[in-house]
Amino acid sequence: MAMAEINFLCVHKKLRTKRLAPVLIKEITRRVNLCNVWQAVYTAGVVLPMPVAQCRYFHRSLNPKKLIEVGFSRLAPRMTMTRTIKMFKLPETTNVLGFRRMEKKDVAPVTALLETYLAKFDLVQHYDQHDVAHWMLPRDGVLSAYVVENPETHEVTDFTSFYHLPSTVIGHDKHSKLNAAYSFYNVATTVSLAELVNDTLIMAKQEGFDVFNALNLMDNAEYLQELKFGPGDGDLMYYLYNWRCPRMESNKIGLVLC
Repeated sequence: MAMAEINFLCVHKKLRTKRLAPVLIKEITRRVNLCNVWQAVYTAGVVLPMPVAQCRYFHRSLNPKKLIEVGFSRLAPRMTMTRTIKMFKLPETTNVLGFRRMEKKDVAPVTALLETYLAKFDLVQHYDQHDVAHWMLPRDGVLSAYVVENPETHEVTDFTSFYHLPSTVIGHDKHSKLNAAYSFYNVATTVSLAELVNDTLIMAKQEGFDVFNALNLMDNAEYLQELKFGPGDGDLMYYLYNWRCPRMESNKIGLVLC
């Protein structure tokens, strides 16, 4: 089904009581309809009528000292800063044999991996090779992606990715930016999902990220506890416009809107 994906609705703080949001929604609906598209998918951090699914954010500290200093997290009871840093410390090198940065030549096998993997979920986006080249190839400051290549057959067997979303730290005398990585799509066929994502965390740390965030959708719940992710205090609601379907559990959602 052809469907619009609504990513951002932004209104200046001084104009947020002027009822501009409905005007913007009406206008984007008009423009989408002109393209003969009549359904849409979007997410929000608030409950509106009626969410099709509810997902929880989980956070994995990569730079716990900075996260505590800026107030993103706090020391657990009976924990010192030194013990906290040690608890979240990651290896210097990856563990999975054949783990490397994704390249253009990997677009076709990654597309095949995604197509097979996403088929088991109820709400997904169809990716062709053009989409994968646009959305999955690494771009500095935008997205990081890695594959696992069999050293003997040179077959690409696994895929992992995360997108970059830094936040401004206001009023702090030491830090001005918080570098956050968000889990995108992960497909593990020759190693466990936890092993694959653990190497992803190592690369995110090497790339200078402070925290790695993931939703409990797809199969992500398999690795969250093992890799020391902690539950956040916010949920992300999934909504469909002009399309009715039953409520879905978070592990049936195979769509990440970034």
